[in-house]
Amino acid sequence: MASSLPADWHRGPEDSFHGKITADGPFQPDKDRYHLYIGLFCPFAHRANIVVHLKQLDKYAGITTSIVKPYPKGDDKGWPGWQFNVPSEKAYGSATEDTLFGSKFMHEVYFKADPDYRGRYSVPVLWDKKLNTIVNNESAELLRDLQTAFNLLLPENLAALTLYPEDLRSQIDSLADWLQRDLNTRVYRAGFALTQEGYEENVPPVFASLNKVEKILHANKGPYITGRQMTEIDVRAYATIVRFDTVYVQHFKCDLGTIRHDYPVINNWLKNLYHKHAAYRDTTDFRHIKENYTKSHYDINPKAITPLGPWPHVEEWYESDWSRLKVGECKMPEVLEYEAKLEPVHVATHSTL
Repeated sequence: MASSLPADWHRGPEDSFHGKITADGPFQPDKDRYHLYIGLFCPFAHRANIVVHLKQLDKYAGITTSIVKPYPKGDDKGWPGWQFNVPSEKAYGSATEDTLFGSKFMHEVYFKADPDYRGRYSVPVLWDKKLNTIVNNESAELLRDLQTAFNLLLPENLAALTLYPEDLRSQIDSLADWLQRDLNTRVYRAGFALTQEGYEENVPPVFASLNKVEKILHANKGPYITGRQMTEIDVRAYATIVRFDTVYVQHFKCDLGTIRHDYPVINNWLKNLYHKHAAYRDTTDFRHIKENYTKSHYDINPKAITPLGPWPHVEEWYESDWSRLKVGECKMPEVLEYEAKLEPVHVATHSTL
């Protein structure tokens, strides 16, 4: 089977899986053919899960889902990896069994696709039930591809929904580059730093990127980062920012400020997405998020105690008049110095949509 798939789908045991759903390829957009493996704790799996909910792919494309438990995750090499609920053990709430194969571990799914696989047993994973293999396990690729892959199966309004509109693509690509580098992944580099120097090198870029997002949101007058249209940038940023006050401030020591206290414009954007968009709220499980970090990172939190706060996880009152919001920022010199290196603020031209 693997020999009939494109060479760039999976180049060997060290490589990820890079398949695409296309009408003229091996992975075709058939209803009830695909299964998505996710963890509710993982910000990268969160991206794909949001798109599935926005496009209602569970309903119209028949995409089913299995959810791994947030802990334990295994050793520092990821072995044996994420686990599913199994009948012989007490179930973890909102996690599921592997409804396809009854696996106990996520690595079992990977080995079904490639018995010699030597990469990480990560989520998300999109599985093809017809070809019995992994289609893709790269979150950025799934974030992009799931938006259009099943449009032929969707009602007109959902097929038209895109997070990568042509007129904003250059802006989205530019923002995505430094958001991924300085926010989405830098919180991990700060949190897992092994030296004081490594920690101090990685924290300022996190807050420089928050400073920049705050200013972009204010300049574009919301309710989304690029203006009036929700895009991939909102999904990418949300998956990190909704975890920021609850996890990254205390657990990863990204403590130069909080979203709710120091970034009023981002906080307003976050409240809008969480409280007014079910696709964001319904895919956000704070128990999974908080217990994953605090109960699986033994070197950071050896007693595995999970903080109760902050409360509420996301504040409620939303300011619909964005002109009343004042821009916040972290004014630490190292933060401002790094911020000056980032792309200029893009201002939206508010055409009617």
